Amino acid sequence: MEWLTQIFTWWNGQTIGTRFYTWRFGERVGEDERGNVFYRTADGKRRWVIYNGPAEASAIGAGWHGWMHHRTDVAPPQENYVAREWEKPHQENLTGTGRAYRPKGSILNTSERPRVTGDYDAWQP
Repeated sequence: MEWLTQIFTWWNGQTIGTRFYTWRFGERVGEDERGNVFYRTADGKRRWVIYNGPAEASAIGAGWHGWMHHRTDVAPPQENYVAREWEKPHQENLTGTGRAYRPKGSILNTSERPRVTGDYDAWQP
């Protein structure tokens, strides 16, 4: 069934064309903690990622993002980077998913909205 989704979809894993290009020209650089695999061509001019699951650009951490966009030539596995104690772990963008933030008062939030207090007057025409 996986081969069928690769033929007809681009958003889940890789397509047949990407698989062939990766097989033909790809040089594996590394893998992140989410299972995304990163590749480059032998000359280093092209860089790409094969996502582990849906193709979501925010699923790439800061180190790999910098490497993908040619901000650094050193891939994260090749450098001795240690995160500072104040740095939080990377979290992908959850907008549009069921785990997105929904504040109080949002129509998508299932909790009860608090009653309006006396410091607010509704506009009346």
